[in-house]
Amino acid sequence: MTIDALAATPRLAVIAHEDLQSCAADALLTGFARSLAGEGWPIGGVVHARRLDAAGRKRMFLIDVASGREFCISQDLGPQSRACCVDPGAVAQASGVLRQALADRVRLAIVNRFGELEATGGGFAAELAALAGEGVPVLTAVSRKHLQAWRHFAGDAGIELPLDVQALHDWAQRACAPAAEGASAAPGKAA
Repeated sequence: MTIDALAATPRLAVIAHEDLQSCAADALLTGFARSLAGEGWPIGGVVHARRLDAAGRKRMFLIDVASGREFCISQDLGPQSRACCVDPGAVAQASGVLRQALADRVRLAIVNRFGELEATGGGFAAELAALAGEGVPVLTAVSRKHLQAWRHFAGDAGIELPLDVQALHDWAQRACAPAAEGASAAPGKAA
């Protein structure tokens, strides 16, 4: 579904990207969140950052877009590990940011990604569904390897956007417009 083909703008939007573009998607979401906050939009959610810790190890963080609070979501599995190093407990702790965004009735929620955890029903899946179900537009990112799971999750309530800031702005203006309220079904509830 493209943004031009919409009669009613879906409340769930995802930046669909190739695996090698995940850093670009992270940067786009972070920049977009900063731009909206700078314009005075009441937004909530988390964005993703990668950087080295004090010991020089690569770490992943979720950053609360409203407060700047950081959650380290990397766990040290040892140098020989090839498993996913995302710490589900830290993700669960960061999910409180999304629940607070729902309680605050933000204008738009940004979620770092729909990844492996969400594709299997964990991670932020419940929070994504709760936000969209309560009419809060949600923007996230998904790599191609999880795109089918995203499509199953979002159903008719979702739209796929390119890695393009103007496409994000266009969607956000339409999804957050008062006339769009109640226009789309919640995830898992096809219209």
